[in-house]
Amino acid sequence: MQKQQLAKSFESIGEEYDRYRPGFPAAAAAEIIPELVDSVLDLGAGTGKFTELLIERADRVVAVEPSAAMLDVLRAKLPNVEAIVGGAESIALPDATLDAVTVAQAFHWFDRDPACAEMARVLVPGGTLGLLWNHSDPTCTWDRACHRVAHPAVAEEDATTESAAEELPGFAFDHHAEIAWSENIARSAYIARWLTVSSFLVADEETRAQMVAELEAILDADPQTAGQSQFELPMLTDVFVYTAS
Repeated sequence: MQKQQLAKSFESIGEEYDRYRPGFPAAAAAEIIPELVDSVLDLGAGTGKFTELLIERADRVVAVEPSAAMLDVLRAKLPNVEAIVGGAESIALPDATLDAVTVAQAFHWFDRDPACAEMARVLVPGGTLGLLWNHSDPTCTWDRACHRVAHPAVAEEDATTESAAEELPGFAFDHHAEIAWSENIARSAYIARWLTVSSFLVADEETRAQMVAELEAILDADPQTAGQSQFELPMLTDVFVYTAS
């Protein structure tokens, strides 16, 4: 299935995405921006799941997101953030005006080279780029099994972070951090979360129902989740930090 089709699947689910997708640990923002800066751009900001952690770390916070539905949710939640409809490959901001750019859960959707060129353009010399992704804890067997329902072609490790594993055009790699955390989530919300994932969004009704049934079967069978209406879900957040060269 084409990457562009999967990426566009998110454009109409702003409220659902914000309600069911996980947030990010505050430690992830601290890894990227350890001290207060003048300005930061959250690129591919979605509904502001990570943007909200940047407000206390920058005097000026800008969010750029291609989905108007998601940006509407962000504007309602974070009225002091400058919200702009747009994409990573053409950022409607002047040259060398930002101290940092963050990309949470979205960099693998970008056309890498033009996006990197744009991010480098809007950053001040020596500015910071932070890429981050939430992913499942490999020790959590039931969550990993559910991931394989959504992404059957993906091996045990998450493929999305591979796009950040090497130095990027215009940037020098600084460091990587893995942050372990957890969230308490209702079974119904956990299932609803999967319905906001691209492979579920683009599936036809029959296929989607089959996928949900597979998730339900996994939760019914695993001793950690069987008969439980509420779970403790372990999570890992990978953070990759770069410096504009």
